[in-house]
Amino acid sequence: MALSATLTPPSSPKFNLYAKIRRPFFPHSVTSPNPLKIRASTTLDYSNVSTNDKSSPLKTSNWQWKFKENLINIYYEEHVKESPEPSQNILMMPTISDVSTVEEWRLVAGDIAQRNGNVNWRATIVDWPGLGYSDRPKMDYNADVLEKFLVDFINSPNGPIKQSENDLIIFGGGHAASIVVRAAKKGLVKPKAIAAVAPTWAGPLPIVFGRDSNMETRYGLLRGTLKAPAVGWMMYNMLVSNENAIQSQYKSHVYANPENVTPGIVESRYALTKRKGARYLPAAFLTGELDPVTSREEFLELFAALEGKTPVLVVSTKGSPKRSKAEMEALKGAKGVSKFVEVPGALLPQEEYPALVAEELYQFLQEYFGTVA
Repeated sequence: MALSATLTPPSSPKFNLYAKIRRPFFPHSVTSPNPLKIRASTTLDYSNVSTNDKSSPLKTSNWQWKFKENLINIYYEEHVKESPEPSQNILMMPTISDVSTVEEWRLVAGDIAQRNGNVNWRATIVDWPGLGYSDRPKMDYNADVLEKFLVDFINSPNGPIKQSENDLIIFGGGHAASIVVRAAKKGLVKPKAIAAVAPTWAGPLPIVFGRDSNMETRYGLLRGTLKAPAVGWMMYNMLVSNENAIQSQYKSHVYANPENVTPGIVESRYALTKRKGARYLPAAFLTGELDPVTSREEFLELFAALEGKTPVLVVSTKGSPKRSKAEMEALKGAKGVSKFVEVPGALLPQEEYPALVAEELYQFLQEYFGTVA
């Protein structure tokens, strides 16, 4: 998740490679105002909300992504209710972190897919290349690479997403949300709507230590060390790939309530850190290579560009780390943000409070694309 690093601030001439990483391997948020707006920080009554007990039919599969000289197997899942009626596609992109996984969206996907209404929802969750159950080749990961993957996954004629023009809704968490919005701003994808859940844009180290030239040099050194054959694994195992570190990270800032961090969650995430190539993408995320923008101003500009074009829901959280929370709050009332809501949780509300997040997302869908049954 996040490295709680003992890196010295920009003013120091030394770069301490020893990191006690606790700051989230999950990023931080934003704001924006006007057309396509349901003005307000709407809050639903959650007293009767519960996770749908009936799990939706689940299909798991792999899709092969060709990127440069690499053929990368991409893992994805589909949740859909059996029905003779056509379905509307939702793509759910996991929050980017060292232990990112489709698992964080499963309960939300199942909940929405099983709802009874005048629209049948088909939810597809996909693991990013380099994360989750997708292949993790050794390559230079950055925000452009992940954006390219997102665009190819959505637009490929032989891809899992069967859609007509402007017929896809995208939900993304953390950095994933910002990458989706950036791709939409460029016109590379044309979603019907976007939901940004606990959106972030700055990697764990840049948000703390900044991005001046001295720090960028140090980040490059750390990134190279983490990717190195022997010492890289050693450092990765010390900082990330151990159950105590994962449990500590989840309890301190990934989840809002430490009691919600179960042994099963820790074991599941620990297993992901042992997959072949597990350290390559996290090395890029930690040091800011996956940041889609470099400032709050640029972050707000991403959302502003969608004003009047695409409905955008921002789901902020009550228990996010201070810096992450500030970025989320910046999106409240910001241009291009159609609706802003707040739910319990921290950096992974879709997994910690799936029923509440599913309810907010479903209400958003109904407000724009249908009537609640």
